[in-house]
Amino acid sequence: MKTTDEVLEAVRARYAAGAETQVPELCCPVDYDASLLKVLPQEILDRDYGCGDPSRFVREGERVLDLGSGGGKICYMASQLVGPKGSVLGVDATDAMLALARTHRASIGARVGWQNVQFQKGHIQDLALDLERLEAWLAAHPVRDLAGLEALERERARLRRDEPLVPDGSIDLVLSNCVLNLVDPADKPRMFREIHRVLRRGGRCAISDIVSDEDVPAALQEDPALWTGCISGALREDRFLAAFEEAGLYGVECVAYQSEPWAVVEGIEFRSMTVIAHKGKEGACREHNEAVLYKGPWREVHDDDGHVFRRGERTAVCRKTFELTQREPYAGHFVPVPPLVEVASEEVVEFDCHRSRTRSVSETKRGVIRPDVAPGAGESCAPGGGCC
Repeated sequence: MKTTDEVLEAVRARYAAGAETQVPELCCPVDYDASLLKVLPQEILDRDYGCGDPSRFVREGERVLDLGSGGGKICYMASQLVGPKGSVLGVDATDAMLALARTHRASIGARVGWQNVQFQKGHIQDLALDLERLEAWLAAHPVRDLAGLEALERERARLRRDEPLVPDGSIDLVLSNCVLNLVDPADKPRMFREIHRVLRRGGRCAISDIVSDEDVPAALQEDPALWTGCISGALREDRFLAAFEEAGLYGVECVAYQSEPWAVVEGIEFRSMTVIAHKGKEGACREHNEAVLYKGPWREVHDDDGHVFRRGERTAVCRKTFELTQREPYAGHFVPVPPLVEVASEEVVEFDCHRSRTRSVSETKRGVIRPDVAPGAGESCAPGGGCC
């Protein structure tokens, strides 16, 4: 198996070449919003190596981070979508790609009408380390001995701590287009954790990447051309989805799946997949006597924390889960059922989210007994009767 350094060097070399001249085999066909491409110069369009269109999930006013931003195509598309009150940060580790993206920043901003895009040098599996700041330090403090190496490690730690490239909880939306598969397998869990770290609570990611229908054997992982061509580093499709959940994200959803494979190598199919995932389920589980009613269409569903929601049942939930079910991607699938009597703050206790149970209707009844209707007397449901 190739080392992390060997993978990084192979990726850097091939994508540096891709910044100089078009390399068609580095991408698969994607239909983008043509109206967003009008402001882009041809050389950025020619040197774009994506496999999906995560830009369609961008919203006005958001702070957007594009992982592996390359020549800047997705960043400049997102710039138009977030508008003048939003911002876009592209992170890439290839100098030639950064140069290409930065060259056109002023002219594209002039065409759009605002300047809200920045490009920074960094590894997407280590978004706290600003590589250009580190390079500047190295130029002034060249490493010549063990003491110099130790000083370098201290500076790395200081930069991550005091001057992070992307601070904790600073991003509304993380995008990436066919880049995560280029990261060494040993670094992939850290990369997904970094996505979680930089997202604000309530933020989300939209990731397009190449996945495989079977595990990629070691022999294929040894081929540098397949690594840099988005083949060898592809995660199996189910493991790709699981990686988001394992990093602490929730509401993981495959929103685009290429029906025909982009490539078939030794019988293994490789295709594009776009995934949306959210941040915000962290925190304590507290009892507020709340419930939610799952509307269907399935008989029952299970969430990422193990709750079981059966159609039509008032399922007891903690305050955190109660609020999550009213936000995307769950909003519309659940009816919130507040308690009959609000729980006083000093009476709130821990809620056991490790088991599922129904909420007694005595805790959640919301109706009011009408004084003009005697119990058992019945009432006509004719027009004007008041019950229909």
